[in-house]
Amino acid sequence: MSGPTAAQGDARSLDTVGRVLADLPPAPAVWCWGLRKRYRRQVAVDGVSFTVGRGEVVGLLGPNGAGKTSVIKILLGLVRPDAGDVSLLGQPAGDPRSRTRVGYLPELFRYQPWLTATEVLALHVRLSGIAVSTEEQRECLATVGLADRAGDRVGGFSKGMQQRLGLAVALVARPDLVVLDEPTSALDPIGRADVRDLLLSLKDRQVAVLLNSHLIGEVERVCDRVVILDKGQVAASGTLEELLGGHELRMRLDGVDAQAEARLAATGRLTRSGNVFTIALPADPGAATVPDLIADLVDLGVRVHAVEPARTSLEERLLAILRARPDEERR
Repeated sequence: MSGPTAAQGDARSLDTVGRVLADLPPAPAVWCWGLRKRYRRQVAVDGVSFTVGRGEVVGLLGPNGAGKTSVIKILLGLVRPDAGDVSLLGQPAGDPRSRTRVGYLPELFRYQPWLTATEVLALHVRLSGIAVSTEEQRECLATVGLADRAGDRVGGFSKGMQQRLGLAVALVARPDLVVLDEPTSALDPIGRADVRDLLLSLKDRQVAVLLNSHLIGEVERVCDRVVILDKGQVAASGTLEELLGGHELRMRLDGVDAQAEARLAATGRLTRSGNVFTIALPADPGAATVPDLIADLVDLGVRVHAVEPARTSLEERLLAILRARPDEERR
C-alpha cells in the first residue's frame, strides 16, 4: 500500500498550521512602538509605546500639549510619524484595511448644518463602505439619545447634541476599535453618564476603546488601564490598581491600647494621626477582613466613631507623577 502523496502531506501541514493559528489570541486592537513626531523645533511625540487589547478600555491622560491628540492622529494615519511602528487590529496602520473596523470621534468636528442627523449617519455609512441597514442606523441614533431628533437639521443642534451625533458616527459601522478624543467635552452630567454606560456596553461586546479625556473621574470609572503622557513621553502606564495602589481603611477610634493597636497593625501597614488610624489593606482582602477587625476592636473596648474606605484618586496620582518628573524629562 502506498503512503500519502506529497500533496496530501502539504495539505495536512497547512491544516496543522491553520489550527495552530486559530488557537492563537487575536492581535491587539492597538500596538504602537517608539512613535516619534517633531513639528519643526517642537517635539510632539517622543518614543511612545503602548497597546490596547481586544475588549479593553484604555485611557490616555496628560496635560495640554502632552501629545495625546498627536498620538491618536498617528495611530489613525492622519499624521505620518518620523519614527516608530503602528498596527491596528493586526494590520499595519499604513494599510487602508486597518481602518475599516475603526470608529473615530475627533476632538473638533463639524457636520454640514443643512443635513439631518439621519442623513449625516447615512453619509458616513456610505464612506465607510460597510453595509449597515436603515434599522441599525436608527438604533444607533437611539443609543446616543437622538431618536426623537433624527429628522432635525444638525445646524439647530446644541453642542451636546452634536457630540452625541459624533458618537453615533463613530459607532454606526460596528467597529472593533473605537478611538474617542474628548467624547464628553460638551455633555452635561446626564450625557456623561450615558457615555459611561455606552463605553461599558462596548467593553461587554469585546470592542476595544482608546479614550482621551480631561475628565479624570470618568476615566477612573470605565478604564482598565491608563497611559499618562507628558511632553510627548509616557510618564507612567498600568492598571488602575498598579497606578493607585491598594485600598486603605480610615477609622476614627478612641480607647486604643497596645493590644488594640497590635490588632490594627496585624491587618495591614498602620499609620496614626491623633485618633485617626489608617490601614493599608492587602491587595485582595477577604470579605470578612473589615467586619472581623471592627468586631475585635469592639471586644477590646475600643469606641469606633467612623470607618471609611479610602484610596488615592487618579487625579492625585496623575499630579504626583507629573510633578515628580525631573525638568529635563519634561522638555
